[in-house]
Amino acid sequence: MAVRSIGIIMNGVTGRMGTNQHLVRSILAIREQGGLALPGGDTLIPDPILLGRNEQKVRALAEKYHVERWSTNLQECLAAPENEIYFDAQSTTMRVEGVKAAIAAGKHVYCEKPTATNVEAALELAQLARRAGIKNGVVQDKLFLPGLLKLKRVIDSGFLGRILAIRGEFGYWIFEGDWQPTQRPSWNYRKEDGGGIIVDMLCHWRYVLSNLFGEIRSVSCLGATHIPERYDEQGRLYTVTADDAAYSTFILDNNIVAHFNSSWCVRVNRDELLNIQVDGTHGSAVAGLHHCKTQNRVNTPRAVWNPDIPATHDFRADWMDVPANETFENAFKYQWELFLKHVVCDTPFPWTLLEGAKGVQLAELGLRSWEERRWIDIPSLEE
Repeated sequence: MAVRSIGIIMNGVTGRMGTNQHLVRSILAIREQGGLALPGGDTLIPDPILLGRNEQKVRALAEKYHVERWSTNLQECLAAPENEIYFDAQSTTMRVEGVKAAIAAGKHVYCEKPTATNVEAALELAQLARRAGIKNGVVQDKLFLPGLLKLKRVIDSGFLGRILAIRGEFGYWIFEGDWQPTQRPSWNYRKEDGGGIIVDMLCHWRYVLSNLFGEIRSVSCLGATHIPERYDEQGRLYTVTADDAAYSTFILDNNIVAHFNSSWCVRVNRDELLNIQVDGTHGSAVAGLHHCKTQNRVNTPRAVWNPDIPATHDFRADWMDVPANETFENAFKYQWELFLKHVVCDTPFPWTLLEGAKGVQLAELGLRSWEERRWIDIPSLEE
């Protein structure tokens, strides 16, 4: 059996997500396990080259994780024939330029989302990739979380019956940066830099809903900027120009109603930072990042509204855990492995730049719904 390497240009991995999830827990983890076993029996070894604008940061990252190759020159990286894949984890405002250059150089493209700041640019990337004949993909990590994989198993089993509605709660408290350091970069709160929770999270909810339940047909979204001022990384006060909370309702295929609250201004009173409840005629399920619980209709207690008597029934005790029954990989690593197999072995990979453009479209229409305070139907988006 043969062992081969594949060069991967990793642009923008000096950020928290790029370093932790894509470099350390994905590409380096694949290398440390001895490579990726391919369907034909060969082994694939990722060979990353770290790329960034700040030489000091890129060099330090390479030295810390013992990565031999690093650069600050995109064109030199693209010119090297051994670099077959271009990965982009830069800020959203810079992504289109990098991906376009990679497509023009004939590199396969894998990138974070949102793929662009507007649907026209996102769709153009998908069209350019198709015309160039290169393989492409977008990170859609939440599909591969243990909790959502268990939820998909429940859905596919028919346990829920006809699905009626979905309720999603996502978010946590982001410190303002004065009395405690903030947990997110300041650009997230500046619209002019591509920030905002609608742009960030509606891309996620689009692929979660469409892959698990059905296509989204219309959206009603209300955004808010609850905290108008924050402190940046240098401790300077700045004005927040982007939304920090979103309250969105979607109509899916078969008239399924889905409502998602997304907020960086909410204190957590739930088992995990993401909680999704699905109710159907035969049963219900509640999933988070790792857990999934179900309740069958025959195990549903008779609830009676009586505000004069304190509730004594433990409603949570009536739910049963869905067992893992398998070992779940890191969600980012698992999708990386799928994309690498897609590039080398042509195995299926449906999460393309076009799917990424659909996420950008939903976010854009969500912003428009907020601005116009109305429901908006979602037109079909094709390459």
